[in-house]
Amino acid sequence: MSAEEGLINANKLSGSVEHITYANNSNGYTVALLRVEDDLITIVGSMPFLAVGDLIEVTGKFDVHPTYGEQFKVTSFEKATPSDTASILRYLSSGAIRGVGPSTARNIVERFGDRALEIIETEPERLSEIRGISLDKAMKIADEYNKQFGVRDVMLFLSPFRISPEGALKVFNVLGSNATEIIRNNPYVLCTEDIGFSFEKAEEISAYFALPKDSDFRISAGLEFVLRHNLSNGHTCIPKDKLVSTAARLLECELSEVSSVCDEMLRALQLRLFVDGDIEYIALPQYFSAEEFVSARLSVMLRYAPPAELMADLEIDIIENAQHIKYEELQRTAIKTAISKGITVLTGGPGTGKTTTLNAIIKILKSKDLSIALAAPTGRAAKRMSELTGCAAKTIHRLLEVEWNDSDVHVFARNERNPLPYDVIIIDEMSMVDILLFESLLRAVRLGTRIIMVGDSDQLPSVGAGNVLADIIGSKTVPVVALTKVFRQAMESLIVANAHKIIAGEKPELSLKNSDFFMLRSLNGASAAELVVELTAKRLPEAYGYKPLTDIQVLCPSKMLDLGSISLNNMLQDRLNPTKKKSERITFKNFELREGDKVMQIKNNYDIMWTSDSGEEGSGVFNGDIGILEKVDRKNSLLRVRFDDKVAIYYNENVNELELAYAMTIHKSQGSGATRSLVKS
Repeated sequence: MSAEEGLINANKLSGSVEHITYANNSNGYTVALLRVEDDLITIVGSMPFLAVGDLIEVTGKFDVHPTYGEQFKVTSFEKATPSDTASILRYLSSGAIRGVGPSTARNIVERFGDRALEIIETEPERLSEIRGISLDKAMKIADEYNKQFGVRDVMLFLSPFRISPEGALKVFNVLGSNATEIIRNNPYVLCTEDIGFSFEKAEEISAYFALPKDSDFRISAGLEFVLRHNLSNGHTCIPKDKLVSTAARLLECELSEVSSVCDEMLRALQLRLFVDGDIEYIALPQYFSAEEFVSARLSVMLRYAPPAELMADLEIDIIENAQHIKYEELQRTAIKTAISKGITVLTGGPGTGKTTTLNAIIKILKSKDLSIALAAPTGRAAKRMSELTGCAAKTIHRLLEVEWNDSDVHVFARNERNPLPYDVIIIDEMSMVDILLFESLLRAVRLGTRIIMVGDSDQLPSVGAGNVLADIIGSKTVPVVALTKVFRQAMESLIVANAHKIIAGEKPELSLKNSDFFMLRSLNGASAAELVVELTAKRLPEAYGYKPLTDIQVLCPSKMLDLGSISLNNMLQDRLNPTKKKSERITFKNFELREGDKVMQIKNNYDIMWTSDSGEEGSGVFNGDIGILEKVDRKNSLLRVRFDDKVAIYYNENVNELELAYAMTIHKSQGSGATRSLVKS
């Protein structure tokens, strides 16, 4: 066996770090060159606080990346402490410790020799003996040094439980240098929102240390687990008796024990209780506070509404004449309400004229020299809002100027201390706004700002917890105008007609074959999937001249099984964009991205750079944006994706934000205004 073959088969490498190619401080992902004897090997993986000169042992395996070539994928690593003066000097000079540059490093090593690191760790005050290092700076140097080797101890402690270095870094960032001791005493601290490990993982660690099953730590974590699980189902609270009984079954504990811990958590405000009628409900503090704030803030805003703008029927008549349209009575009412009231909800099903009404409201508000902001909860919905109104619209996150803190958690620059400067804020697709996002929005709205909320309460609720639009309408405290008349042009669409039938509890019309809605039956999921592929790739393009990539969108109820978006994306990709010998591609997760693929951005990223066809440059690609993968550029390690009239550049760390988009879930598509789609039930 050759030396090279031995390296490739090895699962451990030891050497010194020669160069850091890339490092993400928030998650520890690092690309570096490791010198192993006479070889330089590219290593990739979560290796936080890695620095040039580090002596490390990495565990993992060699892999040939389709874009970046051969590299060693690290699953765990251990950092050795440099021992001789030369390696200590190189380590300290590398910039690994904030506040220590080459000059300071040389002074430290000249003063303390091969005991330099020992002094930093155990007697940091002695660093102040060196000219230019104050006692305060000496302690900061020690903190930075201990942070690097503290995270190593946490990684070693958690590695038997199959927790990645990235996860260990998150634990260290939250719990600090005492993390291992804290976890030994209470593994369930890992389930907190700041860390976000699964309850099952905490159970595994607890069992390893043989901790008692009836401990208060475990029961309180179980109660929180049940509440957080129900957040994913949209529920911000649970009846107390249901919460206690469910947690008792999950934990296999006595009902009285769980009830006692629940009461103690309520006294400590770790959980919050409110009563509706004769039912007690329990909520997590963050969601209780959000709903409490939203309710109180809306009440205050209604009480201190902006002065009513004078609204004459003549103004609406002028718009009618200019636009050659005729508003029906409820539309006129909606326009007058939005102009004169501080808060208004405009709702209605498909084809009822919400957009036409909204455009009239915007025209009148602009004529009164009021500053207006338009926003929607997703990038696709904001783009659609811009197209329909002719006005620039942003995501709510961008409107609030989202930023990320050191823990990679988003925060908003716009808030009570830095409110939005607009006279009017119009939010579209309100049914998709969850309670936490709406709380953040209201915190950034000044008293006296007019808010207009537009949406269809019969659409799917938000993915996040809370049913904000429906609850606001149900409260009967905010002016609501519900458009009910479906216009003749819209009723000519069987899609619109059937939507209203379903909302009314009636059976949809499935027998017609000459409209824009028709039903094809299949015996099972597999045959239905084959039918969808055939319709998309051949039958609809041949019958109507549709282009499969741009004119047809397949919608799925979920991601899983034969009719889920994962399976259908793979099938549609193979049919519409089969592998070509000369075509570049990249394998990622459980799918392959090929040049020519239809792809979708799956999270808001305000930093991705793009260039428009007109030469304009900017940044920002949003959750739900759909484009075509034009180029896999191996030489420069990047992807080029076209989104309408602009091309965005993706580097290695952003590739995980793309997925195939031949098929998508209905939730993901909501707010896009897609007009041609295959919807499977």
